[in-house]
Amino acid sequence: MKWLLPINRLIILFACAWLGLQAALAQDTMRKEGSYLAKNFKFSTGEVMDVRLHYTTLGDPKNDAVLILHGTTGSGAGMLNPNFGGQLFGPGQPLDAQKFYIILPDAIGTGKSSKPSDGLRAKFPRYNYDDMVNGQHRLLTEHLGVKHLRVVIGNSMGGMQTWMWAQRWPGMIDIAVPMASLPVAMSGRNWMMRRFISDSIRNDPEWMGGNYTQQPRSWQFASIYYAIATNGGNQALYKAAPTREQADALLKKRLTGPFNGDANDHLYQWESSADYDPSKDLGNIRARVLAINSADDERNPPELGVMERELARIPNARMLLIPASPLTAGHGTTAQAKWWKQELAVELASASRLNR
Repeated sequence: MKWLLPINRLIILFACAWLGLQAALAQDTMRKEGSYLAKNFKFSTGEVMDVRLHYTTLGDPKNDAVLILHGTTGSGAGMLNPNFGGQLFGPGQPLDAQKFYIILPDAIGTGKSSKPSDGLRAKFPRYNYDDMVNGQHRLLTEHLGVKHLRVVIGNSMGGMQTWMWAQRWPGMIDIAVPMASLPVAMSGRNWMMRRFISDSIRNDPEWMGGNYTQQPRSWQFASIYYAIATNGGNQALYKAAPTREQADALLKKRLTGPFNGDANDHLYQWESSADYDPSKDLGNIRARVLAINSADDERNPPELGVMERELARIPNARMLLIPASPLTAGHGTTAQAKWWKQELAVELASASRLNR
């Protein structure tokens, strides 16, 4: 009878794989992509131009809407990866795409939305987070016809923009879930490290004022430097590279591996956070707030005490701080929905609906 145990395990594994395949197929059949041309879009600089806003959706527009906001240099479709969307959007999961209408926009400057590399290069307007959030709002209200959101969830840059959404349109959102972010001005290590990226590109002779013929080499070096310094988690990096030889090998792999994108696009993305500061209007927020950070987040260290101080200003807010471990990934921890999806389910089950 010893053979029964391996067979039982095989059956379980097969069943899990089948369910995963069915979830993926269901998600794919409900997936739609599109673009909206926002006419006469006025940037914070005062410049006006038509802006293309690209998006991906899952589910039926008749269902409760959920807005998902991606991180710097990312895209909406990038949030459909196994660690994020694969934990949330399948049958029976917290944001089951058969029960919710999930909207994943590409922010201005990223993905298939308007960006410098489309042709304007350094002549593209110097956008900021206000412009990106306004673009998202126009996409939802003018094109998709969405007037109310059950949830707004954002990670990293998307987390910062979630704070902005919740305070700017307080009656539009039931639940706000800002992750890997703080509701205060860009500052400290986070901003100084971003400067390394932008200054390295701007001071590189190969950049040529944005009119380069090949991608400036400093862009890849500075971006990887920033990623290692502010992401990955101390314990996880030590586990991956416990010796100098392994650390050298890991660094070489990152420095010599494929590096996709465009230097101008990345330059604009990192600099767009310069004037971010939602702190003055936090008292406007009416949504339930579940702020999620990780204890080993290098960009938003919990020991600053900022989150506790600012959450006290919001009537219905709480924090989930994910403990650090060799399995977490520092600033990247919240990109893995397994750490917090059950807490999200609790909010969905208990949060009241505003203005409905």
